Amino acid sequence: MSKINYVVGDATQPIGDGKKIICHICNDIGAWGAGFVLALSKRWAYPEQFYRARQKYPLGYADVLKVEDDIYVANMIAQHRCHADGEGNPPIRYTAVIEALTQVNRVAVETGATLHMPRIGCGLAGGKWKVIERILKEVVTVDVTVYDLK
Repeated sequence: MSKINYVVGDATQPIGDGKKIICHICNDIGAWGAGFVLALSKRWAYPEQFYRARQKYPLGYADVLKVEDDIYVANMIAQHRCHADGEGNPPIRYTAVIEALTQVNRVAVETGATLHMPRIGCGLAGGKWKVIERILKEVVTVDVTVYDLK
């Protein structure tokens, strides 16, 4: 089980030493342009370019992309479409979060990285942090820093 640290700060400016993977949720329809991705794109062009070039976005998949010597960005496909469906279900897909985080955790273990993120899946994706936090505790085996932007 990982240790989850909560800090006030900007997840695009991860703190600490060593390799860091910034995790965020992407949708499965190729839409990039709202929420945390705007901050990512402002700092690095590559995660957006790679995402847009992919053209197929299978739920549960993660691309871990190097953006600096010790910083990576994990584009995790865990949101179905961009809005709630006709029955009011939010776009977040928790099973896909589990699958994507499992892949990212594997990379983190192999490279000795820690994970850094905003409260993933809880903004535009409509998820609940208590569920995401439980998933982190069950799936991730490296330290996690969660950033609350103030």
